[in-house]
Amino acid sequence: MPRESTAAKKARTGKICAALQRTYPNAHCELNFSNPLELLIATILSAQCTDKRVNVVTAELFKKYRSAKDFADAPLAEIETAVKTTGFFRNKAKNIQACCAALVEKYGGEVPRTMDELHALAGVGRKTANVVLGNAFGINVGVVVDTHVTRLSNRLGLAKGTDAVKLEQELMKLVPQKDWTLFSHWLIWHGRRRCVARTPDCDNCEVKNLCPRIGMNK
Repeated sequence: MPRESTAAKKARTGKICAALQRTYPNAHCELNFSNPLELLIATILSAQCTDKRVNVVTAELFKKYRSAKDFADAPLAEIETAVKTTGFFRNKAKNIQACCAALVEKYGGEVPRTMDELHALAGVGRKTANVVLGNAFGINVGVVVDTHVTRLSNRLGLAKGTDAVKLEQELMKLVPQKDWTLFSHWLIWHGRRRCVARTPDCDNCEVKNLCPRIGMNK
């Protein structure tokens, strides 16, 4: 593929966004939540786990623990048991409890609305903070970079590599800030439904004319 100018890549990205928006007009976060705390907890649990499994676990978890104080005060072993099927459960339970203790101590049990404050909480990286800010508060601070966004960004020739921080910075230059949260959803939905890892459905792909299929046998 010949080297693409920044202007050309930005224009192509705009066309990709438009096509994916038409294809997935209802794209949204597929973790179930009813408030910012629930989304924060669900996103921590989603590391190395499917959204479907997390939703099964949180359906019961959120009935038992309804506030940050509930999580902070619960026996750690109890939380471990409740989240065990999400994998890495000891570390996740420890982070959830420490995170919620900090919410109670510093923020009156409420989830803060800035990247720096969220990022300082146990178990909360930039990806998790972006998920919470974008989906719970409608604040576009960055682009969520998960495995789907990484894979599709590379295949589409929008960014290179697997470093989430670098990928996010590249994507933020190409996509208007107002669409940062939705852009992640569009790529994630497309990655789950069409552009899967091993056998992508390229023949029926809605953006096939805009995709150089980097890293694939054409």
